[in-house]
Amino acid sequence: MIFESWHLSQHTLVVVCLAAILLAAFFMTRLTKKLHLPNVTGYILAGVFIGPCMLSLIPQAAIDNMDFVTDIALSFIAFSVGKYLRWDNLKKNGSHVLIITLFEALVAAAVVTVTMIAVFRLPVSFALLLGAIASATAPASTIMTLRQYHAKGQFVDILLAVVALDDVVALVAFSACAAVAQGLAGEGFSLATVLEPILLNFAAIGLGGLLGYALHKVIDANHTKDTRLMVAVAMILVVTGFCSALDLSPLLACMALGAVYINAGKQQEIFSQVDTFAVPVLAIFFVLSGMRLDLTALSSAGVIGIAYFLVRILGKYAGCFAGAALSRAPKAVRNFMGMGLIPQAGVAIGLALLAQRILPPETGGLLSTIILSSSVLYEMIGPACAKGSLFLAHVIPRAEKTGPAGLPPPPRQPRKARAPHHGHKFALGAKR
Repeated sequence: MIFESWHLSQHTLVVVCLAAILLAAFFMTRLTKKLHLPNVTGYILAGVFIGPCMLSLIPQAAIDNMDFVTDIALSFIAFSVGKYLRWDNLKKNGSHVLIITLFEALVAAAVVTVTMIAVFRLPVSFALLLGAIASATAPASTIMTLRQYHAKGQFVDILLAVVALDDVVALVAFSACAAVAQGLAGEGFSLATVLEPILLNFAAIGLGGLLGYALHKVIDANHTKDTRLMVAVAMILVVTGFCSALDLSPLLACMALGAVYINAGKQQEIFSQVDTFAVPVLAIFFVLSGMRLDLTALSSAGVIGIAYFLVRILGKYAGCFAGAALSRAPKAVRNFMGMGLIPQAGVAIGLALLAQRILPPETGGLLSTIILSSSVLYEMIGPACAKGSLFLAHVIPRAEKTGPAGLPPPPRQPRKARAPHHGHKFALGAKR
């Protein structure tokens, strides 16, 4: 911990650590770009490199005091997702989105639950809670990858809507499984256990929607870009603070903020401004995620952790494939969208901490270790898999000449055949 040896003041230490984080992110992305990997992967690897697992450049106290960055970064990401929840897009792709979301979330949950019970003979309460957590998808890595490669089209619209609604399904599934687990543990069924997290999240969603409409009413074309950005960031932070006070993830509420705003006014300029403003915040967030990854947890999770990691991927892909086939979604959605649903981090880790309180200490600790250790791998491979899905679905613009690691670049369009050359026969002024 080189910075601690300098005996810096707390204020100076924070400033120096932030500078080190951003510089590490920049230099690592120079390397990952040569490997054709998304920037998010570079940010996470930078965090692993300068974090406690390797160089320990950043003191643990500084890492612990930056928890607020996580909530703010997720809020910016969720607000940007709201842009893709326009009513006209949902009306066009609504059946695809709803069916795919239910299938990819619930099939993953079911496959994980059955595997834990049938193969490893683990308690039903443990298997149910782990399965419910498996249904959650982390939107941050996928969305950052989409933004980096400027991917657009129906494939992207459906993917973003599925990622946005995925956490709603995970929340409801976890609440129901938590009630069943408590009943199996002899604590009895409690309606409050099921309804409390759902009602709190709906309250946060309602606040986000109200502030989204207020944002539409407050800012207009007469305001400067700086004023619009300032008000938008203030609204996002209000929602984030409300969720933080209730110990909730700000994802759903900030999605509602962005969705109501875009549907009320159809103005997209503010989203571009917020995206530009949020770039360094998001870089810090992903580097911090890398620094928090405990690589030693990978070995302690054992065979059960490896099985969870693989079975959840299988469940996500199979559920997405089945949902897309049932809803008659485009072939690219059916075949490749499951690759974009692999990442898992923030929401899953939060639910794991809740599950740890419900389960006995031994099984609760095992569940938490499985989720934390698998998140290491999911966040490592997730961005590359998301890019792979975009590449295979042919939604990356032609300007992107290189494919993801291990894949060739997109095929070039054949050139038009040139007219046969006849010397100077048709030169200017020549007679035929």
